[in-house]
Amino acid sequence: MRQYYLAVDIGASSGRHILGCLSEGKLEIEEIYRFENGMKKEDGHLCWDVEHLFQEVKNGLKCCREKGKIPVSMAIDTWAVDYVLMDQQGERIDPVYAYRDGRTTGMDEIVEACIDPEQLYRHTGIQKQIFNTIYQLMADKESKTGRLERAETMLMIPDYLSYLLTGVKMTEYTNATTTQLVNPLTKDWDWSLIEKLGYKKSLFGNITMAGTKIGVLKPEIAEQVGFQTQVIQPATHDTASAVMAVPATGEDFLYLSSGTWSLLGTERREADCSRESQKANMTNEGGYEYRFRYLKNIMGLWMIQSVRHEWNDRWSFAELCEMAEKNTDFPSRVDVNDPVFLAPESMIQAVLQYCEKTGQRVPETEGEISAVIYQSLSDCYERTIKEMEELTGKEYDALYVVGGGSNATYLNRLTAEKTKKTVYSGPSEATAIGNLVAQMIHSGECSSLENARKMIYDSFDIKEYRR
Repeated sequence: MRQYYLAVDIGASSGRHILGCLSEGKLEIEEIYRFENGMKKEDGHLCWDVEHLFQEVKNGLKCCREKGKIPVSMAIDTWAVDYVLMDQQGERIDPVYAYRDGRTTGMDEIVEACIDPEQLYRHTGIQKQIFNTIYQLMADKESKTGRLERAETMLMIPDYLSYLLTGVKMTEYTNATTTQLVNPLTKDWDWSLIEKLGYKKSLFGNITMAGTKIGVLKPEIAEQVGFQTQVIQPATHDTASAVMAVPATGEDFLYLSSGTWSLLGTERREADCSRESQKANMTNEGGYEYRFRYLKNIMGLWMIQSVRHEWNDRWSFAELCEMAEKNTDFPSRVDVNDPVFLAPESMIQAVLQYCEKTGQRVPETEGEISAVIYQSLSDCYERTIKEMEELTGKEYDALYVVGGGSNATYLNRLTAEKTKKTVYSGPSEATAIGNLVAQMIHSGECSSLENARKMIYDSFDIKEYRR
């Protein structure tokens, strides 16, 4: 009899419930529920509606019952850095701010008055990004709302959703590292750093590794959804789950988790907290079994997603790729990591204004705008790979592209041409698959991450783009 596992994979724009099971040594997946997500304006700030997310998690669980496919376990992953504050009674302190909100402006200066940036990098190995949890907490501390004074516990978004299901508070390692408050040597909170910043130590719970059992559904939740099941910690940071699904053999490989963000990097056993690594703005985020995801965060497909929405979703992403390819000779480029593209009122205007300000030809058509974005992304990938090879002292032959961007044929072809690497693309549902793999290893149905990656390669259509 087949054993089903349920991955609840929630991104910044949508969430999905994906069932997985092994059949004749291959992983079969089935999407059973999908829902919308998005940031909402609340008193002038961008926030998350976590009540909506929790209701949708339960709605998807009910679909398992309706289909008669009851999972032996389930696990939730989401994006990184955002968190929920809870008071002494365990009640949520609203609002739950989103990382694209502008409240962290200037918070880096306050943090750097407490600890020198170079020293901060040595403590954590995490790339400076103004939306990191370290700066969000400082925004809470500096605000006049008293949120941080009232808070007794901090849980990252997926940990909070699992808490609502089980009543158990746990903090998972891979997402905890994105706070820029975890020490890569101890694999625990950097208590000396937390003390310097004046954050309450009680906020930070014990850190556990992906694959740990959290508990089972609370009786009232089990009654609502129609069954009982175990709740497991996956690699709760969606990128960490996606990297688990990279269908590579051996330890020396490059990956690109391509979605709203592009995360380009390699997997290492030790963090690189050197000055050279810091100058290159690399990060050492936590991975499964205390591996390190040595990578750079790149703006990613957020830009093409945004302009597509401004065009009222008139074209599919495949059609935008085709339009861009017809304009592949359009010469203008943008720095995709420029802060102006983080959360502009209009992404189209941001692209046009950047080209105008930098003295380049301003794109006029949808195809030209798409070409600028895709070409600029592939240029950034090329530069980042060169930096990665210089920093690691290794030359890589292949780049594995996983996530939704693995379907962007034009971008994958451009990347292969510019980087001179063989590009392997797929699977597109890498995050959910990595989530499922963590559960399968926990149950003993899969023996190790290495075996899981081979199974993934054999189970899905992996396309190849030659340099």
